[in-house]
Amino acid sequence: MRLGSGTVHSGYPELKLTTRSSPNCGPRRAGASPDIVVIHYTAMTSAKAAVETLCNHETEVSAHYLIAEDGEVVSLVPEALRAWHAGAGRWGAVTDVNSRSIGIELANTGFAPFAAAQMDALVDLLKGIKARWGMRPERVIGHSDMAPGRKIDPGARFDWRRLALEGLAVWPAQATPVDPARFLPMMHSFGYTATDDPDLLLAVFRMRFRPWAKGPLDAIDAGIITDLATRFPVDVNAAYT
Repeated sequence: MRLGSGTVHSGYPELKLTTRSSPNCGPRRAGASPDIVVIHYTAMTSAKAAVETLCNHETEVSAHYLIAEDGEVVSLVPEALRAWHAGAGRWGAVTDVNSRSIGIELANTGFAPFAAAQMDALVDLLKGIKARWGMRPERVIGHSDMAPGRKIDPGARFDWRRLALEGLAVWPAQATPVDPARFLPMMHSFGYTATDDPDLLLAVFRMRFRPWAKGPLDAIDAGIITDLATRFPVDVNAAYT
């Protein structure tokens, strides 16, 4: 399946990468360059339908890339420009996430596992983004991380551990249980600053890092986020909003 109607990129031999330009973009805010990747799913029935939506000026939504189930990557907005994918939300000190991020949409209804070819393509794409922009693994986040309660993608079935093993995201080490009272401040220290609602934060945290867990906040939750926040504290020097 070839979704793009433009150029086939010869500079990415490891990817099936084509271009389909979206009008839904603009310049990044003055002084802003991408240092966050936001991963989404399309919540649509097909990659083709998603491309049409992301390239329709009436929708006012886009992303830099869309990855189909078979691993085809469609470049929709140049990385130097500001795509309209993140919307309202916050990560660390960053409130205009669109100006500071690269958005990647994965063709998925939200209920299905992510295809192996699709995940392989995502890994290759992220390796290129990391090389071009010096992207740190803790700055690769889900839409739900920066917009908890408003968004749930890429969801509990997304393989964050796979990305972490590739050095492209983060995953908890063996965490020591700690006082649950540390959960909220450690969530903020890691980057979850969009809300102070403890129930909402627990839900979005578990969806990414502990999707099998049930019940109220416990010492394991607090220990995991303490481990992550200690190893990957939010960069206070990257406070451009």
